[in-house]
Parts: sequence; structure tokens; C-alpha cells
Amino acid sequence: MIKLVGIVVMAAGFTLRLNLLLVVLLSGIVTGLVSGMSFNAIMEEFGRLFLANRYITLPVVLMLPVVGLLERYGLRERAETLIRRFAAATAGRVLLLYTGVRQFTIALGINIGGQASVVRPILAPLAEAAARAYHGVLSKPMVARIRAHAAAAENVGSFFGEDIFIAVGGILLMKGFFDGLKIEVSVWSMALWGMPTAVAAFALMAWRTHVLDRQIAREAASAAGPAKSDDA
Repeated sequence: MIKLVGIVVMAAGFTLRLNLLLVVLLSGIVTGLVSGMSFNAIMEEFGRLFLANRYITLPVVLMLPVVGLLERYGLRERAETLIRRFAAATAGRVLLLYTGVRQFTIALGINIGGQASVVRPILAPLAEAAARAYHGVLSKPMVARIRAHAAAAENVGSFFGEDIFIAVGGILLMKGFFDGLKIEVSVWSMALWGMPTAVAAFALMAWRTHVLDRQIAREAASAAGPAKSDDA
């Protein structure tokens, strides 16, 4: 049971809102040490896994400086300017539209999203700008909530949408797992049964975005009340 101490480290780090990368690395180091591995062996394992999965990690690592340059030269500002032209756009509607597009495109095997490449530089600013254009100034906790919902829109759209496409990693991973257990399951069957789950996830996201818009409206109304009293 002592080997599960890494989970406690991760839970404590997430609770204290420490840097996620450092928390995960520390959790791995602690787990390795209590399992009898030396520190050098743990670092060697980190390096081995990074090289073994470099085709997955390198695009993310290389994407960060590109996104940083785009943000430096006004990507977020241009996204906010664009969304203000649509009077009916709210934060919830923007996020729900992205969820639907993400699910549909990844179900066809087209990957157009990502936390680093789309959510941070484009989707989150769009949702924030829509909320400001509709309701005015937002508090810091509400901005953080909108950003959290933007990250959730990406996760819901990609995770549940990819299970509909037979050539995406999730389906192939499950196929390999079942084959290892000598269980015959067709990839077409898994994709078919992934559709109800994807629809249910989209419906749940629709409810969440609706609640988000109501929370933003409620906060804006409560902020406008004291302001009117002060003017009076």
C-alpha cells in the first residue's frame, strides 16, 4: 500500500494548486523511491519514457513557443474583437458550439483542437469576450470558471468524440486490451456503442454551459445592483 503514496502527493499538490507538471514529477519520484528504485534509475526511466513517446510529446512541446509568439502579437485580442461582432454570442454558446464541432471533426478522424493550441489562445478568450460583451465586467473567479469550462469543452469533445472513429488511439487501445484477454470485440462495435455516450456527454455539456450563462448573468445582476444604489 505504501506504493500508493504517489496518489496522496498528487492529491495534495492539486489541492494546494501547485504547478501540475512539478506535482506529477514529484509523485513519480516519490513512488519510485518507496518502490526501491534509486534516484538515478527514476530519472533514467523518465528519459526512456519520454523518448519512447516523443512523437506524442514533441508536438506539444514545440507548440508552446509557437502559441506564445502568436499571443505576443495579438492573437487573443483579435479573437476577442471577432466575437464581439456577434450580438447573440454568450460564453456558454461559444463553448457548446466548440464542443459540438470538436466531437464531429474528431469522429471523422480530423484533429483540429487541443488545450495548448486552441483552448488557451483562442477558445478561452472568445468565451471571455462573449461574456464581457453580454454582461460587462467579470470577476476573477468568474473568469477562472469560464476558462475551466473551456478546458472541459475540449476534453468532452475530444474524449467522447474519438471513441466513434475506429482509427483513433482510444479505440485501438481498447481493441489491444481485449485481444490480450482473448476477448473478441470488433472495433466497429466499440465505435457504434460509443455514439450514445458521445450524445449523452454533449447533452451534459449543453446543461453545464446553460448553467454557466445563468451564473454569469446572476453575478452581473448582483454587481449592477450595488452600482445603482451608489449612483442613487
